[in-house]
Amino acid sequence: MAVYTDIDDATLSAFLDEYDLGPPLAFKGIAEGVQNSNFLLETRKGRYILTVFEKRTRRDDLPFFMGMMAHLAAKDFPAPLPVPAKDGNPLRTIHGKSAVICTFLQGMSPRRPSHEQCRELGQALGRFHVALADFRMRRPNDLSLPAWPKLWEGRASAADALSPGLASQIDGDMEFLKSNWPKALPGGAIHADMFPDNTFFLDGKLSGVIDFYFACSDFLAYDIAVCLNAWCFERRGEFNLTKGRALISGYETVRRLEPRERSALPILCRGAAMRFFLTRLVDLAATPKDALVKPHNPLDYAERLGFHRQAKSPEDYGA
Repeated sequence: MAVYTDIDDATLSAFLDEYDLGPPLAFKGIAEGVQNSNFLLETRKGRYILTVFEKRTRRDDLPFFMGMMAHLAAKDFPAPLPVPAKDGNPLRTIHGKSAVICTFLQGMSPRRPSHEQCRELGQALGRFHVALADFRMRRPNDLSLPAWPKLWEGRASAADALSPGLASQIDGDMEFLKSNWPKALPGGAIHADMFPDNTFFLDGKLSGVIDFYFACSDFLAYDIAVCLNAWCFERRGEFNLTKGRALISGYETVRRLEPRERSALPILCRGAAMRFFLTRLVDLAATPKDALVKPHNPLDYAERLGFHRQAKSPEDYGA
């Protein structure tokens, strides 16, 4: 989350006239993340999050995201619920950009996840996939294998500026992934961005999942791979096998992995690391210098790619 769009008092007042929430009591930007502009909004009816969708989020994708959150909320999964305006539609426009107000979720995001939190996250991810098994809307993953060459195009010098020789390693990874990417695994709706800062915990239990704006239709095990990358590496770049085992075992208390999914985990983890390396490399160049948010370091995921090149089996991830 971040703030790229400024909203003054008059604009906010006119915007809230479209809702039955009452006038604002408090309103401030949230300076985290890199994709959309987000604000904490408080009215007499409660606390909410106002999101203004920036250029990476396509307007045509918004009904999928709104539908997914509403579907999860109806299944008692702790997801934000889009708030409908007076006409029943949660999607509005502010400064010519699409916007939505969602319910506020309580909790704190873990800064350094424990193995207990990794297990809890794994269970939640399993519940997430099961809850969405009958969700009928679809959206292709536009940041998967076919998108990576275009993201990488023209960025070799930027990679080598971060770490000499990195571009050659990325070229090798791209060839390997293209030749070995799975063709058929169990699929469905996935979050695709369930990082620690997109989750909340209360009293040791997961209390919320937010930021659904990369959600899509893809392999369910790819979602696990995203989480293994995001939750199970330590700050110095080493993979924590105890956390990996906890996350996967937690997931399997809800949904058992098929043998082919387990076998595919090493390449899916490598692919997930490639996706976040590339988008972070793009964001590093694209983030305005005066933005309140600092872009994430692509080298974090370059280091993860180094681990994935050496991993030989699912057991290396705790599976």
